[in-house]
Amino acid sequence: MPIETSAVVGDPGDAELLAVPFTSDLSPSVELHLPVSELLAHYEAKGEAGEIVEVPVPRGDGVGRVLLYGVGDGSPRALRKAGAALTRRVKGRQALTIVPPDGDVSAFAESALLAAYTFKIGSAGTKPVRELRFAGADEGQVRRAEIVAQAVALARDLANTPASVKNPAWLAERAAEQGLPVQIWDEERLQSDGFGGILAVGRGSVSPPRLIQLSYTPAEPTDRHVVLVGKGITFDSGGLSLKPTDNMKTQKTDMAGGAVVIAVLGALAKLGAPVRVTGLVAAAENMPSGTAQRPSDVIKHYGGTTVEVLNTDAEGRLVLADALAYADAELDPDAVVDIATLTGAISVALGRNVGAVYASDDALAKELIDAGQESDDRLWRMPLIEDYAPALESPIADLSNIEAGSTYGAGSITAALFLREFAGRRPWAHLDIAGVGRSTVDEGALTKGATGFGVRVLLEWLTKS
Repeated sequence: MPIETSAVVGDPGDAELLAVPFTSDLSPSVELHLPVSELLAHYEAKGEAGEIVEVPVPRGDGVGRVLLYGVGDGSPRALRKAGAALTRRVKGRQALTIVPPDGDVSAFAESALLAAYTFKIGSAGTKPVRELRFAGADEGQVRRAEIVAQAVALARDLANTPASVKNPAWLAERAAEQGLPVQIWDEERLQSDGFGGILAVGRGSVSPPRLIQLSYTPAEPTDRHVVLVGKGITFDSGGLSLKPTDNMKTQKTDMAGGAVVIAVLGALAKLGAPVRVTGLVAAAENMPSGTAQRPSDVIKHYGGTTVEVLNTDAEGRLVLADALAYADAELDPDAVVDIATLTGAISVALGRNVGAVYASDDALAKELIDAGQESDDRLWRMPLIEDYAPALESPIADLSNIEAGSTYGAGSITAALFLREFAGRRPWAHLDIAGVGRSTVDEGALTKGATGFGVRVLLEWLTKS
């Protein structure tokens, strides 16, 4: 479901519910017939981002409300916090008219819309505000914010959908709804074309795997071509290397990377991205059964590389390897970026607020990190430590999918080193979003469940680089 809250640009008029920003000196941005400074001083307001003081005012025969909201230092990060706080404050209301702050209105509006996101099966609970009216704002900035927020919402929806509904074929159908050229490999075509990793992971499920390819071409001709690759494990039980029950409860969101790729591709035309982009989603359901792959099996990936499977719960790298090898061999991109909820180890390293980027190319890494700072999908570069590469050696295959012993550790790094083997020699980056792909709280622009992390940074990179 899209975000139900709409964003429009208009005039404040006699709004029943009006939001006006104020700064740390307790000055409002517009003239109000109220003793604003005295009121803010009475409530001991400081002007911090997200701070809100509600004041009743006469409106005809009734009473309206003015929400005085703090904007902190006016930075994009502060404005995002302020926008989200406003939307959460007015849940259940029909409309909120906002005098936008000075600065990055797009960041402010985007966060306000994201804070209105809900995912419910049924009608219980308080609904978000129906409409946000941005008085006197730049229409282009508000429009961009709405497009980006809706793309993030789509990624959240896809990841939050229960696995009782969602399987690889369902995900392929959602991708086909984006209005772009699409190719879909079913199990027979995967077999004939040699996608051994995707097939191996999907063998244990009654829902066969898929490889999904979406293509975006800009209106103006361009030589630049980027491939995005997303992990699309629609449910991850761990396979025969079975996860504990508690660890399985969030695994409907293990295709969050694939959801990001679908959402990004769907938004590129609306934003006028100047680069040609191909999206690949390697989709499978990882289940235990009599047909499932076993620890110690050897599989052959697209292009011929063999891998000894030591743990069937390290399955995301197996499906991504096929897609990366295909991109390198067939699509001739200038750069490849894959995105995946890949390792629990990255949550230990970076927590739940910053995603990891591994890259074979310094310029690509910097572009993504800079885009992450601008979009608030923050990334931290992690090292590809060559001394850890022997962890992936196998006595019977080209590689193993995890470390055989416990000499090296660093599970997120060794997973990235594994993927690098399939990306070829072109610029490549890997985003491990296992820590940031899910939220455990309703806070700020996040809603408990899938976060859609990755949509904003990739759209920022592809549209403004």
